[in-house]
Amino acid sequence: MIKHEHYIKRCLQIAENGIGTTRPNPAVGAVIVFQETIIGEGFTAPYGGNHAEVNAVNAVKDQMLLKEATLYVTLEPCSHFGKTPPCADLIIKYNIKKVVIGCVDTNSLVAGKGIERLKAAGISVIVGVLELECRQHHKRFFTVQEKKRPYIILKWAETKDGFVAPLSKKDLKPVFISNRYAQQLVHQLRSKEQAILVGTNTVLADNPVLNVRSWSGKHPIRVVLDNALRIPKSAHVLDGSIQTIVITGKIDAQKEIKIKAFECKENIIFESIDFSKKLAVQICSVLYKHQIQSLIVEGGTQTLETFISENLWDEALVFVGDHNFESGVKAPVLKMKHRKMQVFTDVLKKYTND
Repeated sequence: MIKHEHYIKRCLQIAENGIGTTRPNPAVGAVIVFQETIIGEGFTAPYGGNHAEVNAVNAVKDQMLLKEATLYVTLEPCSHFGKTPPCADLIIKYNIKKVVIGCVDTNSLVAGKGIERLKAAGISVIVGVLELECRQHHKRFFTVQEKKRPYIILKWAETKDGFVAPLSKKDLKPVFISNRYAQQLVHQLRSKEQAILVGTNTVLADNPVLNVRSWSGKHPIRVVLDNALRIPKSAHVLDGSIQTIVITGKIDAQKEIKIKAFECKENIIFESIDFSKKLAVQICSVLYKHQIQSLIVEGGTQTLETFISENLWDEALVFVGDHNFESGVKAPVLKMKHRKMQVFTDVLKKYTND
């Protein structure tokens, strides 16, 4: 079993290369081993491309070895036709001797059917090696499948005395609390997650761009809460350069006029919810409708508290900057265990909502 864990760990390592590019497919990693030597490995290509198992098989120079090899993979091989043929059929075609799987795919299209197909073909199958680690790696995919909502990450920066913003400022731009290394980590996070959400007050106060700048990767979908459509058309978040979902309240005749002003911008979508009821659960329903697998909540205290009060979050990343405001907008408080990481002069607190 220790040997199997070693190769599944390698699968998890290379699977990281696909995060942020494979959606709606999971970012899977696969390794092929012959006589204790890795002869091929691969990870899921951007959506529409090959799955991890296909890339691993294609990387094997002498494919005659496959019938005596073991395939290691983080997630159960698919058994249905999508953009590509079933990976289970590929494994059977090459008569790979053994398959070791990290965790079962809970997608109803698969859900054990891939394993059954392999066993029926006479292939030896082992399931559940480093299962918790594999489920953690595929957390975005599993959250959508099992909870019908995106994986939610709360993110904010606060001063050492617990403030997220000053009471007033001169310029219409963000006041940076964290250092440039922490800011780069935030942009790396944005490149991995599918969407980013802020509230009206954050847009009006900071006019944020909400894109990826100091890292390479795809810009997240912008999600903006704007009950009364108060955000001006000139705001960065409404420039149409990035797909944007504006979540507003009941749409009346006056709002219809404002919405029509954006008809020329295909990237801007308006959705309506009831702001008099619990917001986080309604926001999750809208995002699930748009097949969004993960969300960073980067709003102010009011927006963050919306998700905290409804207990609709999975992780929280809190950057504590190396200075004080003495007064200002208080940061949310999470009274639970967390891990700490030093980011030069800042401290990053990582919370998990179990």
